[in-house]
Amino acid sequence: MPSALPDGEPVPHDGTLPASATAGAADRPLGFYLHVPYCATRCGYCDFNTYTANELRGSGGALASRENYADTLAEEIRLARKVLGDDPRPAETVFVGGGTPTLLPAADLGRMLAAVRDAFGLADGAEITTEANPESVDARYLAELREAGFNRISFGMQSTRQHVLRVLDRSHTPGRPEACVAEARAAGFDHVNLDLIYGTPGETDDDWRASLDAAIGAGPDHVSAYALIVEEGTQLARRIRRGEVPTTDGDVHADRYLIAEEALTAAGFAWYEVSNWAASKPGRCRHNELYWTGADWWGAGPGAHSHVGGVRWWNVKHPGAYAQALGESRSPGAGREVLDAEDRRVERILLELRLAEGCPLGLVTPAGLAGARRALDDGLLQPGPYAAGSAVLTLRGRLLADAVVRALTD
Repeated sequence: MPSALPDGEPVPHDGTLPASATAGAADRPLGFYLHVPYCATRCGYCDFNTYTANELRGSGGALASRENYADTLAEEIRLARKVLGDDPRPAETVFVGGGTPTLLPAADLGRMLAAVRDAFGLADGAEITTEANPESVDARYLAELREAGFNRISFGMQSTRQHVLRVLDRSHTPGRPEACVAEARAAGFDHVNLDLIYGTPGETDDDWRASLDAAIGAGPDHVSAYALIVEEGTQLARRIRRGEVPTTDGDVHADRYLIAEEALTAAGFAWYEVSNWAASKPGRCRHNELYWTGADWWGAGPGAHSHVGGVRWWNVKHPGAYAQALGESRSPGAGREVLDAEDRRVERILLELRLAEGCPLGLVTPAGLAGARRALDDGLLQPGPYAAGSAVLTLRGRLLADAVVRALTD
């Protein structure tokens, strides 16, 4: 089942933010994350806030229905407009994630996007993304998405090997993700991403190379590659504990990462965040860059997280409870935290260090600077940027990014 929400202070019923949150807002970009919490089946590795039809049946299911969801989410967008008041910023990015957003009709995703457009406007050249399961779309559906205003799409490919997909409880027809890329291009999408997962129990180096080759050959301009994390409480964690499938270790993950870096670089992709590669700067995911650079975003939907000016909050998880709150004209927020200056400094190091541009050494305390010097001497930071005042990871440093963060935040 989905993981638990963090603790936090109560969110006001009307969602009001402290004045400090909107101070200087005009200098920060604003994005929207729209969460669609529905899946046809639950993948064995997943602990995201998603629900199958069976999981919703008898637990507020009427309020949580897919048929009403676009209208319910639009209510939160209108709430965001009230909370942010006369904030003049248009949305720079909109990202529809899940779950499987494309289980909803394309027209519903279009209505969700229209709610953002009507309430806030869209900046010129705004990046409008949706995630998609390869089996949940066809050429007509993709054309409808493009007509609705979406210009970027991210397909969950994970692997090309059927035995790997079975361990993940994923199922798509061989070659379908690659076909989706061609269909998205034909529909007029400017940017296409493929998501891959490495380190699945039973996967070999050759399996991983085959998946990378297929992803590159499909012609996306962005590839994300994530190490499988086995979360407690998932079906996969239970299977590993029972000895039904093997597990992998950090050394295997490191080897797979190096294979990905070699293959993607040879194909003309460049890393810009530890787990993300783009064929060009315009191909980067601008919405994710908002997260990594501490900008503002409003997360609408059950369990969605938001951040505005150092205030972070999260919504109630269950779609029924979410719909009930909005139906009663109150915020669906379950809790929030107000970050102080030290929290924000540490968070900047944690996130910006993962980027190809790195983080300014000016953020680091004297003790952290000593740690940065050790990381430099150990070959984990690049000498040129270090001399110019920035901490930028080397390839080896990317493999040990968490350790470098600890060194810089001591």
